[in-house]
Amino acid sequence: MLGLDPDPGALWPGCEPTRPGSPVAGAAEAVLAHCRALIDAVAPACVAVKPQLARFEVLGATGWEALERTIHHARDQGLMVIADGKRGDIDVTADAYARALMGESQTPWGPAPGLGAEMATVNPLMGSDALTPFVAQARRFDACPLLLVRTSNPGAADFEELELADGGRLWERIARTVEALGAENVAECGLGDVGAVVGATVPAQLARARELMPRTVFLLPGVGAQGGRVEDLAPAFAPGISGGLIAASRSIAGAYLLNGGDPAEAARAEAERLRALAWSLCE
Repeated sequence: MLGLDPDPGALWPGCEPTRPGSPVAGAAEAVLAHCRALIDAVAPACVAVKPQLARFEVLGATGWEALERTIHHARDQGLMVIADGKRGDIDVTADAYARALMGESQTPWGPAPGLGAEMATVNPLMGSDALTPFVAQARRFDACPLLLVRTSNPGAADFEELELADGGRLWERIARTVEALGAENVAECGLGDVGAVVGATVPAQLARARELMPRTVFLLPGVGAQGGRVEDLAPAFAPGISGGLIAASRSIAGAYLLNGGDPAEAARAEAERLRALAWSLCE
C-alpha cells in the first residue's frame, strides 16, 4: 500500500506550480501533481493509497481540494483509499468525523458526501461510545474503521504498554475490543469489518496481536523509513494475504534519492519489491 505524506519542500522534480497565485495555492497544486505522479508510478503494485490527512489540511481549503482530487485519481487507478487522520471524539463529533471520512451527511438541501474512504484510522482511547459512530457509519457505507492498537512510533510504549490492574497491557485490551466489534459482522473470507493498526516496527508484538485478533485486518505502518521490515511481518498474514496491509510512504516516494535514476521508475521498483516480499510470507 502506498502512503501519501506529501511535504511541499520534498516533492518529485517537475511537480512545481504551473499557474501564478498565492503560495498556498501553488503548494497545493504541486502536492497534487506529486501525488498523481506517484500513484501512476506504483498503482499496479498496490491495492490502496493511504493519504495522511494532516499533510493536506495544513494547506487549508486548497489542500483539502488537492486531497479530494488525489482520492479521485487513486480510484481511477482502481485503488482503495485509507484516510489516515486518527480521529476520535465524543459520540456526536465522532459521528461527524465518520461521515466526513467514510459516509455522507444529510442537510436540509440534500446529502453532503464525504471523502468516501473505504477505511479510516481511528483513535480508540475515548472508549466504546466514541467508537460506535465510526462502526455504524462504516457498516452503512461498506467501509472499515481501523483502530489504533499498537502503533509504530517510539513513544507508543509510554501508554500502550502500560500494565492494567486486572492484568495485560493497554494495547491488548484495545485489541480485544477490536476483535469483539469485528466479530459482529464477519465476511465470507473470515475477517471482521473492524481493523487494527499494528506497527511494523514492533514485530515482537505481532504474534500476540494475531492471537488476540484472529479475524482482524491489520494495517501495518512503519515499513522503510521508520525501520520496519516486511520479512518480520509473517504473523500478520496468518489468515492469508488479505489479513495484512503493509504501508510504506517515504521509502517508496524517496527511493530515487537512494538509488538514483527516474523517480517514477525507482518508486515502482521499490513497490514491486515490497509486494513480492509480502506475497512470499503467504507461500
